[in-house]
Amino acid sequence: MVETSRYRLAMRINPVLDQLGAYPITEIQDTARRMHDAGEELIDFSIGDPHEPTPSFIRDAVRGAVPEVTQYPQTAGLAVLREAVAGYADRRFGVALDPATQVMPVSGAKEAIFSTPFGFVDHSADDVVAWGTPTYPVYERGTRFAGAEAMPILLGGDFVMRVGDIPDSAWDRLRLLWVCTPHNPTGAVTSRDDLAALYSKCRETDTLLLSDEAYGDVYADDPPASVLEIAGPGAIGTLAFFSCSKRSGMTGYRSGAVVGDADAIEVLRRLRSSVGVASPEFVQEAAAAAWSDDAHAAERREIFSAKRRVLREGFESAGLEVIGSNAGLYLWIKVEDDMAAAKRLLGEGVVVSPGRAFGTGGEGHVRLALVPTVDECAAVVEVVARALAGGVDDVEGVTGQSERAERRRSGH
Repeated sequence: MVETSRYRLAMRINPVLDQLGAYPITEIQDTARRMHDAGEELIDFSIGDPHEPTPSFIRDAVRGAVPEVTQYPQTAGLAVLREAVAGYADRRFGVALDPATQVMPVSGAKEAIFSTPFGFVDHSADDVVAWGTPTYPVYERGTRFAGAEAMPILLGGDFVMRVGDIPDSAWDRLRLLWVCTPHNPTGAVTSRDDLAALYSKCRETDTLLLSDEAYGDVYADDPPASVLEIAGPGAIGTLAFFSCSKRSGMTGYRSGAVVGDADAIEVLRRLRSSVGVASPEFVQEAAAAAWSDDAHAAERREIFSAKRRVLREGFESAGLEVIGSNAGLYLWIKVEDDMAAAKRLLGEGVVVSPGRAFGTGGEGHVRLALVPTVDECAAVVEVVARALAGGVDDVEGVTGQSERAERRRSGH
């Protein structure tokens, strides 16, 4: 018999996996899973995966597009989808895009964000990739695996990236700069002027500006600006990342698009032909239907605005400080200790994300995703506000949580 244990011990892995480690939210998620398995009722604000049904016309489109024989999808994506994305950009931002050269369908914004640095950085040239922190963890993960130097930039109190936040010494080596608006996790919106200043500096320094706009159609007041509007015709030196997930309730479909500079899009096309990550064509047909319709996005926007309003009014009435949270899918709440607050809420059957899960600068905040229904938000807002203010006992484990869940349901 061959001794296999010594082969397992000798296995080598990419050291970046160990360097990045597990998400800080893992402890919360593991405890929540044990509670769920024990029969506890949970309301989950932790993951941005809304419960509202995918609009029926999108589901009908995907069913109608499933062929008898499926074949490999082409890297460039279906022309009908590229045209639909370009049409959306024209309606939403007043920007004309060439569907053939400036639109790249992708299998979800997350995948595209992670893989994009592989097409643009040279690990032997000490290239740097920067982004504001706290933020979506995938910017760092894609950067590190691509071999570039990661440069998180600590954001100020309003959590908006500005030119002055980036050290002057960084620009000579800065290859890619990520901006996220509306911002995940805080819901802050970068103004048109701040976007313009970032874009101008990037052009001066030959830095590619990458704008994560996955939440661009989820807002309460004025529509957030896009970097495409700032860059003008040709979108030279910039790429915007779109997603069907929140706009259209298609998180499980894994469909998005990268649009902008035609030369940069060609780089991504060359990169992605090696990876084989195009969405199935029946999903692309459904995405084309989604991008061609704005009414369903407006309906979903109203639902998220109602959730935001219910929660925000309840939190502010309780004296909690809500920061940003003007757009996107999240509320960002200031607390004394984010892990302690998350554990207190877990004891009440409510799951949230501690701010430190989103990097340096997130400590002392918690993020609530606008995922539960409006009625669920209304039912728990007082309990959540009290827990975040430290008004309920801290808990460990599952013991006693049934009684606390009953207290939550009864409003006491």
